[in-house]
Amino acid sequence: MKLLPSLKPKKRYVLFQIAGDKAFTADEVKKAVDEALKSFLGDLGLAKASPSFIKERYKNNHFIIKVNHDWVDELKSAVILIKKIKNNPVLLKSIVTSGALQKAADGVDSKARL
Repeated sequence: MKLLPSLKPKKRYVLFQIAGDKAFTADEVKKAVDEALKSFLGDLGLAKASPSFIKERYKNNHFIIKVNHDWVDELKSAVILIKKIKNNPVLLKSIVTSGALQKAADGVDSKARL
């Protein structure tokens, strides 16, 4: 028997932009994000938020994280506190929050054109 749609956890996709001098690989960014989330949320918060870095959508220093809809603000707070990746100073901003992955991914293309 399948789980009813009303019982499934709701998710949000948050698009972030990295402003820095260097282009980073998806693995470097994922490691920095994981460390920031672990230190800010702790083990219990991390389990409740269930964040997921979407590696396939990393492009032009933009990345998307999938998270439980109740934990979007905490996710943004944790990620924005990242100040260095691989000892290079960076500034992270959240661009778009969406319930659909495609809308968040479209935000990368529209922001890149500006």
